[in-house]
Amino acid sequence: MIDGVTIKRLKVIPDERGRLMEILRSDDEDFTKFGQVYMTTCLPGVVKGWHWHKIQTDCMTVVSGMMKIVLFDSRGSSPTRGRVEEIFAGEHNPVRVKIPPGVMHGFTCIGEREAIVVNTVTEPYRYDSPDEYRVDPHDNDIPYTWKRRDG
Repeated sequence: MIDGVTIKRLKVIPDERGRLMEILRSDDEDFTKFGQVYMTTCLPGVVKGWHWHKIQTDCMTVVSGMMKIVLFDSRGSSPTRGRVEEIFAGEHNPVRVKIPPGVMHGFTCIGEREAIVVNTVTEPYRYDSPDEYRVDPHDNDIPYTWKRRDG
């Protein structure tokens, strides 16, 4: 696993009314701090990535559908520099993925319907000076292709 990344298996509690799933608690071992919570979606076949943050830590949870979340450690001083990780997350694998600053990340919907992510981040979004840096999803030096592997 990439240094500083954590994956927590989330417990889903179903009953006759529906289901409940705790995503992030302030008493979780890997909780850092609260900045904001937002929801984003991804349509089938779309790649959202690559991007990274200098300050912000992301805690991503796919709450509907399935996604492939991909991480690339580009941090110069990291013991896992250059490592790529794929995480399949969503309804069939309810996990929270904590992504530290400096780790490039992106995701793609791997289902036949829109996938929904809830992201709890450590910093509020600054519209005048966003802590978000982008790299083209396909034209870059990252040793990864978003192409689906069949077989």
